[in-house]
Amino acid sequence: MVDGLPIGDLVARTGVSEGTLRMWERRHGFPEPKRLPSGHRRYADGDVELVRRVVRERDEGVSLAVAIARARDSAERLDPSVFAGVRRRHPELAPQPLRKRQLLALSRAIEDESCARAERPLLFGSFQRERFYRQSERRWRDFARTADLTVVFADFERSRLAAQEPVELPIRGFDPLSREWAVVCEAVGHAACLVGVELPPERRPRDSARTFEVIWSVEPAVVRSARDICASLAAAAAPELAARLGGRTDAPPPPGDEQLRLAAAITARTLERLV
Repeated sequence: MVDGLPIGDLVARTGVSEGTLRMWERRHGFPEPKRLPSGHRRYADGDVELVRRVVRERDEGVSLAVAIARARDSAERLDPSVFAGVRRRHPELAPQPLRKRQLLALSRAIEDESCARAERPLLFGSFQRERFYRQSERRWRDFARTADLTVVFADFERSRLAAQEPVELPIRGFDPLSREWAVVCEAVGHAACLVGVELPPERRPRDSARTFEVIWSVEPAVVRSARDICASLAAAAAPELAARLGGRTDAPPPPGDEQLRLAAAITARTLERLV
């Protein structure tokens, strides 16, 4: 069996005609397929999202050359850290230190409020250790029953992809995700995320409680950034997810007043858990 997508599959997944794809390749060297001995083209799964990105950029009025350059740049710069990637894209956001108890309360509030409001969401979670995820596995299995796709990262021994269950993707000890905590939920009319990085012992409070630098937001642009980074990491770890992840890129942003109500509800749930 030959690996890679025929050009017809790329056309079907992106909506870009075969003639346009050939023109882009001829003039800009993009997308760059592998060639079979017969001369037929074969594309990588990741090319689907790159072509979709070019289409989105073009729809926003960007020239073709610039759109292709941006797509290539995004492919070459895979963010290994959700926290660092969000901070780089949104430098105006100020992280706040939270101890694990506070962070857990906020995470649960975002999970519960999102899964109560969001319809068929795309849901990501980063748990650092498998044992931490197993403590919440029942909750996340419940979430996965109504989510479009649920992906969790932890130090699993191997990947696990099963229908109607959270997709389990392993991280290694030297990966930035091994120090990070994240909950990202996006759906039509809904957006919420939390991303945090655990501080080393020398930067913790005197009582040595586990402490994280945390950003949480209901701003659609911030959530979209966190979603894009998580989706890229998931697609890199399990290329068979690329088509499902890429299909969610065009969800319209939720209304601002709805997001304000969401932020208030999350805050109220968090305080209830901390009292």
